[in-house]
Amino acid sequence: MLLWILGAAIVDALLGFVGVFSLWFSKKNLDSIIHVLVAFAAGSLLGGAFFHLLPKSMEEIDAWTAMALALAGFVLFMIVESFFHWHRCKECKIHPFSYMMIVGDGIHNFLGGIILAASFIVSIPLGIATTIAILAHEVPQQLGIFGVLIKGGFERNRAILCSFGAQSTVILGALVGYYLSGVTEGILPLLVPFAAGNFIYIAASDLIPEMHKSEGWDKIASIIIFGLGLLFMLLI
Repeated sequence: MLLWILGAAIVDALLGFVGVFSLWFSKKNLDSIIHVLVAFAAGSLLGGAFFHLLPKSMEEIDAWTAMALALAGFVLFMIVESFFHWHRCKECKIHPFSYMMIVGDGIHNFLGGIILAASFIVSIPLGIATTIAILAHEVPQQLGIFGVLIKGGFERNRAILCSFGAQSTVILGALVGYYLSGVTEGILPLLVPFAAGNFIYIAASDLIPEMHKSEGWDKIASIIIFGLGLLFMLLI
């Protein structure tokens, strides 16, 4: 079980280096790739929440509690994102929001690691489905964070290292989630709907609004790719 959890967490952490690949793409090509990834990630996150996490949680706890915890997950991550995404200065070499982005992403990934461990402890298939949903949204998210750090004044190499540092907290979270599972076994089923709320929030607040920015055939393509993300999670 621990090997499954660590393996998934390490793969997740390595996505912190995704900014490296941006060095070989023009801005136009990079934008088109992110456009596709964002749409697929949105569908995968919602599919993971509604086809896997919420149904599984209702096997362990009552529906009202599951929905309340999903809402709590949604609200908590809304507060975390609102608190860590700010900008007060207009003339500085490295803008404060860059550092806060790193801190916020680190906290987000630490909580994600706990959720990842909890899903594998419930069942390996649920853990795999959760991992796929997390990875699907982490690729465009990490590209976006890399872009924000560059825009905030970071050099590319430093931005890549800081992005990986924030992403690697998922490993610590996964270890905490695993080793605490023995003494807090009753809490683990409660983390599953909480994770669903997190997924729904990311898809609804961060990814789908990006899809709305596309126009014409790109908008149609986004909807199709979004549907493929849903279908993919349904099939697995």
